[in-house]
Amino acid sequence: MAAPSASGPGYNFAVHLFERNAARAAKAAYVDDRGALTYGQLAEQAQRLAAALHAAGVRRDERVLLAMQDNNLWPVSFLGCLYGGVVPVAVNTLLTAGDYAYMLAHSRSQLVLTSPSCLPALREAMAQPHEVREVWVAHPDTPTDGTDLAARIAATAPQAQAATTAGDEPAFWLYSSGSTGRPKGTVHTQANLRHTAELYGDAVLGLTERDVCFSAAKLFFAYGLGNALTFPLWAGASVLLMAERPTPEAVFKCWTSGPGEKPTVFFGAPTGYAGMMASPALPARGAVALRMCSSAGEALPRELGERFAAHFGCDIIDGIGSTEMLHIFISNRPDEVHYGTTGKAVPGYTIELRGDDGRPVADGEVGDLYVGGPSAALMYWGNREKSRETFQGAWTKSGDKYVRNADGTYTYSGRSDDMLKVSGQYVSPFEVEATLAQHAAVLEAAVIGVPDAEGLVRAKAFVVLKPGHAAGTALEEELKNFVKTRLAPFKYPRQLEFIAELPKTATGKIQRFRLREREAAKAH
Repeated sequence: MAAPSASGPGYNFAVHLFERNAARAAKAAYVDDRGALTYGQLAEQAQRLAAALHAAGVRRDERVLLAMQDNNLWPVSFLGCLYGGVVPVAVNTLLTAGDYAYMLAHSRSQLVLTSPSCLPALREAMAQPHEVREVWVAHPDTPTDGTDLAARIAATAPQAQAATTAGDEPAFWLYSSGSTGRPKGTVHTQANLRHTAELYGDAVLGLTERDVCFSAAKLFFAYGLGNALTFPLWAGASVLLMAERPTPEAVFKCWTSGPGEKPTVFFGAPTGYAGMMASPALPARGAVALRMCSSAGEALPRELGERFAAHFGCDIIDGIGSTEMLHIFISNRPDEVHYGTTGKAVPGYTIELRGDDGRPVADGEVGDLYVGGPSAALMYWGNREKSRETFQGAWTKSGDKYVRNADGTYTYSGRSDDMLKVSGQYVSPFEVEATLAQHAAVLEAAVIGVPDAEGLVRAKAFVVLKPGHAAGTALEEELKNFVKTRLAPFKYPRQLEFIAELPKTATGKIQRFRLREREAAKAH
């Protein structure tokens, strides 16, 4: 049967997935802490969920807040919404009541699908004005938690026909991580999921039905949604889901003993890989079945990628994506890994680096990253100013600084608002951080600009040490000299402060603006 067209009316991503996997009805699509969910069960339960939403009075195009820990009911809920033409708004499960109150009001969600751990914050949030009619809970701890989601699904007959949706119509929202300011409701289409599956999951990662995938990034993140839903389901693979935090020890347990089969593909972030490589519980190569790992969120330091590959005999495929583009658009490839770079443009995406004058910069020069491609979001909901600033015709402004190398690879130079200008020259915080991370005593580092006595910007490094290393003046000077001998002299940090941990977003990205705020407060 010919694949349905992603453009125009009549395209529904959930239907497309179910049809692709109809012959795999008995195969495990997901395995969580409670057991397996087959492809056949996934399709049937999603169709029941769609019918249950409509029976509850949720209409086409209305929003449903999806604040749920990773478990088998998450993909059922997400795909059930898409199947029924309802718009799931996937959000972080670790937010405050204030964040949830904002998102409920902003999205005008009619119903909430959640987990018991989120209920206290959600109940506090719902003391503020909202439009929520009901709260359905995945695996409630007590009868007072709310409507049992699994029971509601089981009690409803499947919806025979999917909503007649179009490839270009709003299908789901993802909120930006909010590293600066209020999170933005990023509106994606039915077809955008397919675009990322074809262009990245299939053409770059090369996932197959033989793979078992495990993502440390949770499903509510754009990165995690691709890793643990779009790509593996497109390929007919199996997915392991873990509700708990992906600490090194929790990840190692999944790698070596399940649930289910050992994962063959792992999706993580640089912060997580650094923590794993520093852990005394690091498993031996023979204890895992990994054939490939992925990294995104921040650029992967060369030294970290090389150490991981040497230990496990398995490369980390580093790339950059964004909530606005849904997934990765520059990436290394399994057969072409250039550690220290983000790789090359993913076929189907166009990359342009522009200077302050808006014109393309030459290879070797730092520029603002613009990306063109079919998976760009439609807009930020209710935020025309930011939408126009980010979505510029065929181009999406990423907010990242990059350098294009002569071989066509791209090297990360930091966020646009994180770049420093020292002695009239741009300094990439990431370049200095990656150099510091090569020192045996350093677990991770963050670099910001601070004014010196003359008011000129100089680099300051905040350093987290590995266990067994003590902070002190001698080590401070050693680290400064370590950077000075490896980078241009003007790039080394004039100040260095040892710190217990770095401020980060829920996605693991370093919040350098928090460090800047801290320094500004000290100055006053």
